[in-house]
Amino acid sequence: MRHSDPLTTAETLRSATALGFRGDLDEDAADLAAHVTRCEDILAELPARADRNAAQQERAQHALDTARAVRRHFLALHTEGVYDRLTQVRSRHVRLPSLVFAAADTFPGLVPTREQMAVEARCIQAEKDGREIDQGIFCAALLRSAGAGRHLIDAMLMPTPRALDLIDEFRAHGRSELDTLLLERRGQAAHVTFRNTDCLNAEDNRLISDMETAVDLALLDDQVRVGVLRGGEVDHPKYRGRRVFSAGINLKDLRNGAISLVDFLLGRELGYISKIHRGLLVDTYAAAWSDRTLQKPWIGVVDTFAIGGGMQLLLVMDRVIAEEGAYVSLPAAEEGIVPGLGNLRLTRHLGARLARQVILGGRRIAMTDPEARLVCDDIVPAAGMDEAVGRAVRELGVPAVAANRQMLSLAEEPLDLFREYLAEFAVAQVSRAYSDDVLAKVERRWQRSQAPR
Repeated sequence: MRHSDPLTTAETLRSATALGFRGDLDEDAADLAAHVTRCEDILAELPARADRNAAQQERAQHALDTARAVRRHFLALHTEGVYDRLTQVRSRHVRLPSLVFAAADTFPGLVPTREQMAVEARCIQAEKDGREIDQGIFCAALLRSAGAGRHLIDAMLMPTPRALDLIDEFRAHGRSELDTLLLERRGQAAHVTFRNTDCLNAEDNRLISDMETAVDLALLDDQVRVGVLRGGEVDHPKYRGRRVFSAGINLKDLRNGAISLVDFLLGRELGYISKIHRGLLVDTYAAAWSDRTLQKPWIGVVDTFAIGGGMQLLLVMDRVIAEEGAYVSLPAAEEGIVPGLGNLRLTRHLGARLARQVILGGRRIAMTDPEARLVCDDIVPAAGMDEAVGRAVRELGVPAVAANRQMLSLAEEPLDLFREYLAEFAVAQVSRAYSDDVLAKVERRWQRSQAPR
C-alpha cells in the first residue's frame, strides 16, 4: 500500500489547524468539507486500525485529531445556524439519530456518514477509529446552545413512531411484549418487566429502544396512573430463577462495539429516562410545562441488585422498594466510564461525601446499611414485595401526585442544568469509551467470560 509522503502529510495537517473561517455558514461549510476530505484522504491511504503499525497509527490519530479541531472551530461559530438549517428554523422536531445523519448529508465532513459508521460497527471497540467521538463533538455543541439544545430536548421527549404504532393495541389489550421486556397494565398501573435474561437484565441498544417504547405507551394510556419498573427472572447460573433489577451497561456489548453513543449513551438520557423524569411532550406550543407534557409517578422495585445504570434509574423514581437482601452500586470509576447522570443526581440523594464514595470508590450500599434509606423508601422481605408494590401504586395513584412530582422535578433539576450537564457528558463519556484503560478492562472481562468453566 502506498502512503503519503511524510512532509506532505505534515503540511496538510498544519494547514488544517491554521484554517480560519470567515463567519459565513455556507462558505465555512465548504472549507470544512475540503479540509476534512484531506484528512480522510490520509486515513484512506492507511490500513484499518487493527492492521496499523505504531507509526501508521500515529499518523491516523493526527489526522483524526486535526479534523476534530476543525469541526470544533466550525461549530463554535455555526452551531445554531447548522441546527436551524437541519430543522427548517426549528419548525421541525428531529430526533437525535436522524439529526446526526442529516448533518452528515447537509454539511459534509461535520459528522461521520452512515457508511463510515457502518464500517465502524463491524469492528470491536478497540479496533475502531472512534468516529463516535465526532458525533459527540456535534451533540455537545447542540446541547451547549440554549436555543438548539432545548429544541432538541423537546424533540427527544416526543412519542416515538413505534409507540404511536402500538398505542391502540396496548389501550385495547393492556399488554405489549417487546424483545427485552414485557409491559402489562394491571389496574391503574403499567408494569414494565425487564426480560434481558441472558445478561442479568443489563442495558444494551435493544433494551434502550424497548424501554422508550414502553414508557411512551404507559404515559399515553389514559387508564394508567402509575408506572412500575421491575427486573424479571434471569438465566445466569448464579441467579437462575431469581429476579434481578439490572446489572447496568452490558460490558460485553461495549467490548464488541455494540454500545452506541447516539442510540444508547445519549439516547437513554434524552429518551426514556428523561420521559420518566420530565414527562412525554404532547403539545409543543403550550406555555406551561404542565400543559405541554404527560407526567405520571414511577416506582422502582429492586430485587437482588441494581448496579450502574440500574442504580441511575432509581434516582428518577418517585418510590423505590427493595428486598432486604438487595444492594445498589454505581461502579463507574472501576469500569472507567461516566455513570450517565448519576454524578448530577446522586449528590442530592446521598450528599457529597457519600456520593463520592459510591462513584469514585465503588462503595456498595446494602439494604441492611443505614444509608440505604437515602436511596430506597421501603425495604421489605422478599415475600412482601408484591404487597409493598400494590400499596405504593394505590398511594401514588392519587390525582394530585402527578402535579406535585412535576414541581419537585422542576425544582430539583432545572432544564438548563440537565442540558448543560449532558453537553459535557456527551464528550466525556464517548472519550472514556475509547480510552486505553477501558478497552483493556472490557477485553480482560470478555476473555474471562470465554474461558472454559
